[in-house]
Amino acid sequence: METEFKITRKSREIFNQYFENYTLEQLNKIPQGHNNNLIWHIGHIIVSQQALVYKGANQQPNVSEELIARYMRGTKPERDATQAEAEEIRSLLFAPLEKTEQDYRSGLFTSYNARKSELGFDLLTIEDAIAFNNYHEAIHLGIMLQLRKLV
Repeated sequence: METEFKITRKSREIFNQYFENYTLEQLNKIPQGHNNNLIWHIGHIIVSQQALVYKGANQQPNVSEELIARYMRGTKPERDATQAEAEEIRSLLFAPLEKTEQDYRSGLFTSYNARKSELGFDLLTIEDAIAFNNYHEAIHLGIMLQLRKLV
């Protein structure tokens, strides 16, 4: 699992660079022909990790239900994110991951609600969920690599 956690941390470092390299206006811009923006993808990967790991293991997520509702699968930006919201999202790139690692090592995740992901992956254990999260984040990073050329 150390490799999985290392991959997730590296992924989040890449997402963090968007806050340094793009203005709030660019992070909020929805390019023509798309239904979301750079900051939505970052918020989405944060809440998806929490849902995959914590909700899947019947545990309380480490982000607000409001944030989950705003960035969960099937949502799209209803308005531009404010500077304060962008700072909140940025602050959540790493702290919840550190908590996940601590919780995993301490044995918090004693069960997992097995299911098939929307992409057809069997998620049978917490380890499956953590590994699948890395795949999911890579998909969104790929989309963001395209979007950044349009903002």
